[in-house]
Amino acid sequence: MAKIKGTVVVNTDRCKGCDLCVVACPTSVLILSREVNAKGYHYAQVQKPDECIGCANCGYVCPDGCLTVYKVKLAN
Repeated sequence: MAKIKGTVVVNTDRCKGCDLCVVACPTSVLILSREVNAKGYHYAQVQKPDECIGCANCGYVCPDGCLTVYKVKLAN
């Protein structure tokens, strides 16, 4: 079985910091930033990019569609 490597791209301007993606991530890849966006929200950011498995749970639960998940199969 091929290993999957994922990555998450966050639209920080759109994110309202609801924390749903952080809770939904099974590998604790995402955290809420200490910094705020233009609207004053602590936005989601990738904390551990190497841990992402590309499951897209974060993207499914995001109510504003701020997350794009990419995944790539790695050779064994």
